Formats: sequence, C-alpha cells, structure tokens
Amino acid sequence: MRNLTKIHLGGTAHRPEDVVLLNKLGLQFAEIPITDPETFSGVKGAYQTLKNELGLYYLCHGPREGDPNDIRSLEGIYLPKLMAILSIMPELSMELLTIHLWMDLRFVSPDVIAYKVGLLKRVIETANDSGITLCIENLSEDQTHLSPVFEALPQLNLTLDLGHAQLLTVQNTSLGFMQTFPERIRHVHLHDNLGGDTPAEDLHLPVGKGIIDFESVFENLNRVGYDKTITLELKPEEIRENLSEVKQRLADSGFKME
Repeated sequence: MRNLTKIHLGGTAHRPEDVVLLNKLGLQFAEIPITDPETFSGVKGAYQTLKNELGLYYLCHGPREGDPNDIRSLEGIYLPKLMAILSIMPELSMELLTIHLWMDLRFVSPDVIAYKVGLLKRVIETANDSGITLCIENLSEDQTHLSPVFEALPQLNLTLDLGHAQLLTVQNTSLGFMQTFPERIRHVHLHDNLGGDTPAEDLHLPVGKGIIDFESVFENLNRVGYDKTITLELKPEEIRENLSEVKQRLADSGFKME
C-alpha cells in the first residue's frame, strides 16, 4: 500500500544569491557546498543573514576527496577540511553533512578502504559531539560495496544520489540501497543522466531529461517510508524550470511536500 509521506524539498546553493531564489520558489532548505572552509568564512555571514531573514534551513555538502587512493592526502588535506567544516556547521544550524568518500573495490584498494573506515569513525565521533548527522554519498558503489562499511559503522548514514546510481550499471542501484539499508537513507540527491561508465557522464540533468526510471525509483522510495529531505542538485535556473515536474512526479508516487 502506498504511503502518504511528507518530505522537504530543497536545492543546491553555491552562492548566497541562490538561497534567495530557492526561497522564492517555495523550497524549504538549501544545501550548501563547502569545498574550502577558509574561503567559506568570507560568505558565512551572508548565508547567516539570509537564513534569519527568510527562514530556510541549511544542509551541508563537503568537498571532494582528491585522489581516492592517496592515504597521505586523505589524512593531511581531506580530513582536516572535514573537521573544519564540522566546526562551522553549528554556526549555521546545519544538522546534516554529506561527504564524498569512494568505497568501490573496483577502483579503490582494500587497504585504502580499511583506512577510510577508520577516518569515518573519527569524523562520526566529532559530528556526534555537535549533533550532526554524517552521510556518505554513493558514487559508483552499489549496496554490496557499502554493506561492510555500514556494518563497521552503525552510526554512518547514506545520502542516496539517484543520478550516481544510474552510472556503471544497467538497473539503477538506488533500488538495492532501498531494499538493503532503508533505515540508513537520511537524505536524497535528485538529478538525471543518460547512464554511462565515467565521471564525465554524471551530467546532472533536470528530471525527465535522461533515462532514469523515476516512477519506479520514487515508488520504491515511498514504499520504504522515506520522509526526510530531497535536494534538487541542479543549477538555480534549472530548478525553476524543473520544479513543477518534480513535484508532480513525487505527488504521483504518494509524496506530499510540507
């Protein structure tokens, strides 16, 4: 039986000006990418002012990890960035951080994955101290790649990227995550693509412009009772043009936008 589930819709805000547009579109939150904590300090005040004036809340997206097999870089550059971001987030009342950390054994060595599990454990401990939910985002992984990671880290959650789940696969791998780890899915990234086998094919197209079977994906997301946040990972003008279709597709699958 279909659930009548309430969700929150938001969009990516690369600049403070994007927050204004998201608010005008009636979205409830902005997901802010912080790639460089030092640079972000220069615009933090503008984001804070808009948050107070407009009433949106913020989620955070962390930086890319760099070379996914370079432990020295992960330890010396990536980890300090994550820790700095965690120290910034409470100032903007951000309660969820999504990070990129590639865990696909087809591309990342077992020793590096073991190191990354230890890195995540340290980050989770710091996040918990500030009441922040930490989510790893699926890149090319399916549920079998992340299963041992989730088993080792009970407090780690998942940002389910529906576009990434269409790459290096025939069937969208989000379905496997929903079946195996529904309770770990704490956030969703929404965009479309044409499939493919390389990062260059992660096109971030508006919903309906690619090949993803969103009817099936949304029906299954509703079936597992997902009731949290969905970010449209598109350019602001694309969000404006695509929002009505996204809302209709979600409504057809049983979701309500609060």
